[in-house]
Amino acid sequence: MSGLIRKSFDSPEETRPFEGDTGQLQLVNVADGAVGRATFLPGWRWSEHVKPIAKTDSCQAAHMGYFISGRMNVVMDDGEEVEFGPGDFGIIAPGHDAWIVGDEPCVVIDWQGFTDYAKR
Repeated sequence: MSGLIRKSFDSPEETRPFEGDTGQLQLVNVADGAVGRATFLPGWRWSEHVKPIAKTDSCQAAHMGYFISGRMNVVMDDGEEVEFGPGDFGIIAPGHDAWIVGDEPCVVIDWQGFTDYAKR
């Protein structure tokens, strides 16, 4: 096995679109699982655009990601709420809803929760 691995989101190994043409998830695979770059367009909301794919009441993926652009509000099932924006690193436990705030696409790199996210 090589000591160096190079992957590019410009040529992802898999792309998964969200419902309603509201963005997509691009994945590159490494030994420990998939790393994803998600682009969420204005108007995207997990409970409207991924819930029909996931078939769960709230997002059950755990996320560990870095927010490149845009803003996303996340509310946990217990009511705890945080808004993330450019430069933020976030750890989000399972059991949440999320939506885009404002008119700018939100781009997130996630090292943990995208292996099965929005998988049909």
